[in-house]
Amino acid sequence: MKKPIVLSNGMRVHLLPFSGTEAATVLVFTKVGSRHEYPKINGASHYIEHLMFKGTKRRPTTLDISRALDAVGAEYNAFTGKEYTGYYVTIAAGHLPLAIDVLHDMIFHSKYDPKEMDRERGVIIEEINMYADNPMMHVEDLLEETLFHGSTLGWNIAGSPKTMRSMTREAVIAYRDEHYVPSRMVVAVAGKVDKKTLAAIEKTFGSVKARPEPKAYEPFVSLEKSSRPRCNVQFKNVEQLQVALGFPSFGVADARNPSLALLATILGGTMSSRLFISVRERKGLCYFVRAENGAYDDTGAFMIRSGLDKKRLPEAMKTILGEAEKIKRSGVTDRELKEAKDHFRGRILLKLEESSNRADWYARQELLLGEAMTPEERMGETDAVTVADVKKVAREVLDQSRMAVAAIGPFKDGNAFLKAAGIL
Repeated sequence: MKKPIVLSNGMRVHLLPFSGTEAATVLVFTKVGSRHEYPKINGASHYIEHLMFKGTKRRPTTLDISRALDAVGAEYNAFTGKEYTGYYVTIAAGHLPLAIDVLHDMIFHSKYDPKEMDRERGVIIEEINMYADNPMMHVEDLLEETLFHGSTLGWNIAGSPKTMRSMTREAVIAYRDEHYVPSRMVVAVAGKVDKKTLAAIEKTFGSVKARPEPKAYEPFVSLEKSSRPRCNVQFKNVEQLQVALGFPSFGVADARNPSLALLATILGGTMSSRLFISVRERKGLCYFVRAENGAYDDTGAFMIRSGLDKKRLPEAMKTILGEAEKIKRSGVTDRELKEAKDHFRGRILLKLEESSNRADWYARQELLLGEAMTPEERMGETDAVTVADVKKVAREVLDQSRMAVAAIGPFKDGNAFLKAAGIL
């Protein structure tokens, strides 16, 4: 495990120097996302992420912020999930103090100018519309809405046009102040990191006053078994259907996740996976098909997604579900498991060549798990997985009585889709 430096206010810091690069990435994570919201402010976490770029007391406008970073060729952005928000700057190492200063300034001294806030509401509504008009992206939202029905985990990260128009400045700032507290934040700096970096972080992020942590959210209660899949359909007159199957899986700290990750790789994680070969290469039923697992604090979502020919939908669904049942029944081979482990190792080593990915590796684990494994430790954990382990998690997770389905295509409702797919 790599231990963090803990500042006096409770903020955790990972300094990750490595040779062979002239760049450095500063990444700041905070433990807040759409599942921490309440109905009237759904979308606030993402809205706040946007507003951090709209001007501070020292850098009053968006242009002042972007010009400071653009002038030295930096790459910068932010992202919001259901349980976290992140901000990063990748920069030539000689300008690392600037990256630290700008991120601190944005996160803790943004103005939230009412005119800028109103302007940004419109930007986000158009972003919501963009995703809704992109079936390949939107089908995941529909699936998690169904899989996590009754929980804030099922809410859209960006909110809705209604909440974006109605949430007040006061509510947004109160929510920010409640969740942007040092003890719920992690700073990681990776790349060409010098001895002055920690002092720069202490001067900026270390100056933020400690505050109490917010109340915990309601944990997710897994859906009960059902004789028919829960189905969420969006009508759209398209030739290619977007279909997603979802199964509840495990929380982020669960010891079964390495086995589940290897299952996802073997079933549908690569171009040599079972689903890719059977659904696309042998039968030509789709352009893409993929299996992946996503983990949250207290649960997870194992998904199988594909773009399918509506005329051959029953054959495609039969093939996809057949492969899932086959891997439950017969497990995986020694060769498949070895190749999946080698794939995992290779992907990690390639990703960690970049300072941004190295910062993300440690900061994300620290935020979500409260500890950070080294890549070598994580690879060792994965290497220990057996054929029996993979078969066991396949039987636990790929349970059709707990399956949720989402689809975008020319179907009036869930029943119509399930009948067309041959599931009912």
